[in-house]
Amino acid sequence: MKKMMMMFITFILFFFFCMITSISPLETTTNFTFNGFQHSNLHLDGISSITSNGLLRLTDTSKHNKSHVFFPTPLPFKNSSSGLPLSFSTSFIFSIIPEYKDLTGHGITFVLSHSINLSSTLPSQYLGLFNQTTCFGDPSNHVLAVELDTNLNPDFGDIDNNHLGIDFNSLFSIYASHASYSTADGFKNLSLVSGDPLQVWIEYEQSENSLFNVTIAPISVPKPTVPLISKVVNLSSLVLDEMYVGFTSSTGSFPTSHYILAWSFVLNGKAQAFDLSKLPPLPLVPSKSKPLVLFILLPVIGVILVLMVMAFVLVMMVKKRKKKRYSELLEDWETEYGPQRFSYKDLFLATKGFEDEELLGAGGFGRVYKGVLPKTNIQVAVKKVSHESRQGMREFIAEIISIGKLSHRNLVRLLGYCRREGELLLVYEFMPNGSLDRYLFNEPKSLLDWEQRYRIIKGVASGLLYLHEEWEQVVIHRDVKASNILLDCDMNGRLGDFGLSRLYDHGSDPQTTHVVGTLGYLAPELPNTGKANTSTDVYAFGGFLLELACGRRPIDAKAMPEEMILVDWVYECWKKDQILDARDANLRENYNTEEMKLVLMLGLVCSHPNPKYRPAMRAVMQALDGSAPIPLLSDECWIADNSTFSFRDDDNNTTRYHSLATSFSDV
Repeated sequence: MKKMMMMFITFILFFFFCMITSISPLETTTNFTFNGFQHSNLHLDGISSITSNGLLRLTDTSKHNKSHVFFPTPLPFKNSSSGLPLSFSTSFIFSIIPEYKDLTGHGITFVLSHSINLSSTLPSQYLGLFNQTTCFGDPSNHVLAVELDTNLNPDFGDIDNNHLGIDFNSLFSIYASHASYSTADGFKNLSLVSGDPLQVWIEYEQSENSLFNVTIAPISVPKPTVPLISKVVNLSSLVLDEMYVGFTSSTGSFPTSHYILAWSFVLNGKAQAFDLSKLPPLPLVPSKSKPLVLFILLPVIGVILVLMVMAFVLVMMVKKRKKKRYSELLEDWETEYGPQRFSYKDLFLATKGFEDEELLGAGGFGRVYKGVLPKTNIQVAVKKVSHESRQGMREFIAEIISIGKLSHRNLVRLLGYCRREGELLLVYEFMPNGSLDRYLFNEPKSLLDWEQRYRIIKGVASGLLYLHEEWEQVVIHRDVKASNILLDCDMNGRLGDFGLSRLYDHGSDPQTTHVVGTLGYLAPELPNTGKANTSTDVYAFGGFLLELACGRRPIDAKAMPEEMILVDWVYECWKKDQILDARDANLRENYNTEEMKLVLMLGLVCSHPNPKYRPAMRAVMQALDGSAPIPLLSDECWIADNSTFSFRDDDNNTTRYHSLATSFSDV
């Protein structure tokens, strides 16, 4: 009996030992819930921080910065026996608070990543998740992101500036929807930048038809039964055995604060609900509205005295405000620039106080307003550029004045400038027909015929040649593209914004100056060298030629995969001896065949990946004028170091082949 009792006790101990050892460590690492982050042990990177009251603050009000927050240990995302991805569920509450209501920064991503080292990523439109070379869908990225995007970027195919999207290894969303949530009466719109707390649910169910669901709603509303996005996706090749989970965010030109209030995550289960009573409070947003009542009812005895004081103060305030409205910075040395210095009062009156109704557009360097100068009735365009640093200001202004001396019929003339507090105002000629991209993309209301396009091409080429070779100094444009080509009253192309990016970087260290330009027009060597030159301008001009001939942007996320990168598609058409297949279909047959071939071929030659094989602008201009042979790419042209091209000599009816590097310098 005693022996049986010992065996029973041994069995019980062995059973409990097996139970304890069979508990996988997965259970302690695959689910977590944070109702506030005061005692969390998250991995923080960039400008992310945890506030004293427990808010996870992804970004502050600084400009062009990024942040990363990850759960500190990787989680097993694949079944060890089947190799299939595991189901997961996560939910979080966030708030985005812009400093200016109508000028928001960039958004937030929830991300699965194989690594937490994102030091090579960029802020602004790259959301702290990718850079110029990794954002196109490299399978080795192994990144799944759900983006809450608050900035419209056509280069990435964004649908608007207030949407949720699912991204696989790139910033081109495979599925995207405007921010809204399901109600009994249909979907109701939400503003991601309202400053109110909003809750997001992301759920992936691994099954025969694996559903990926994304849902959003205000925290005052129960989880909607119908997701905003519900798609069948396959994560087998995207996720690895172990992945990190977390968030990224970034800021651009306009200060915006991004907060996470709570976060719950679980593998093979349902994310835990939050206790809303435990959420940390968001910071108070100061009201910018002026009180309607300045004073409460005063005792009758003091009425007369108070009214007299108010009248006096009011008169003084009006005088001071009127003086301050038109105040500007003017130092003694600036008087030497004379008539090229505009008064702020004239520009304020010309643009009706910089009213939104006078706004022509906004870009990376500022907002542009239409105006009529009060004394001369001359129409102008006024660009407001932020410039808070006083370092090198004298040289900065001198450079503006120097560029103001440029004179060419195909350049938008810089008429002068004005300085006021942290702003620099640049005054340009007004171009009544706006920018060229309005006539090429997004189903334009008015279509340019081929004769107009060819005239614009020759005009822009002539202007760029002037900047590179014919003025007293070499001027690098750094951002040649359709949206920077403006059309005058006769529909002639004028190159605008020349030198502005170079001027904007004045006084910075050349070794640390960020790469300036637009995705799709940047020469391949530029991100590595960081040095712009005439050859990088020629590369962008090649993209512009293909834009005008094909009626497409250099990168079109909505196109078929083989046609997404415009220069590669045109090159493939040329290899098949069908280069005219790349022309703008809107032109139908109304174009000059030889001119179309010339423009497409010049676009390819100028866009050569090796800078030493690109022509100078003088050679391009001669080809367009017909005073030099038409360049034709040979079979080896796209191979660096073996590049050649051929051209037809119509006088001798022969075809000759030359090195692309030497022939253009000899033309």
